Amino acid sequence: MRSEQFQRMVDALAEVERAKGSEYTSYSVRGKRFGYYWPRTQTVGLKQTLSEQQALVAERPEVFEVQFTTGGFGWVVVYLSGIDADELAELVYEAWRLSAPEELIEATPWPTAG
Repeated sequence: MRSEQFQRMVDALAEVERAKGSEYTSYSVRGKRFGYYWPRTQTVGLKQTLSEQQALVAERPEVFEVQFTTGGFGWVVVYLSGIDADELAELVYEAWRLSAPEELIEATPWPTAG
């Protein structure tokens, strides 16, 4: 999985706001954060439900690790080298969906992996 594919997945979503830090880029929708990208480590951090966070990490700890939990959500670190585009597209959409308002969710179709 290449970082360019991840960027295209994010670009396919509505109203994504990017903020560049010194070591990472964060992604939000209408002011609510849903993801991060660290180019140095080729990893992304994605908002998920607590149950999804636990399931992903338990299933494949070489690909996923717990990033943190907050506000009833569990964030996961995803190693891009260990995930295929279809699975990552699903996780990116879910992260965005957990932060987006209902009208954007209804107007934004499920993304393709690209």
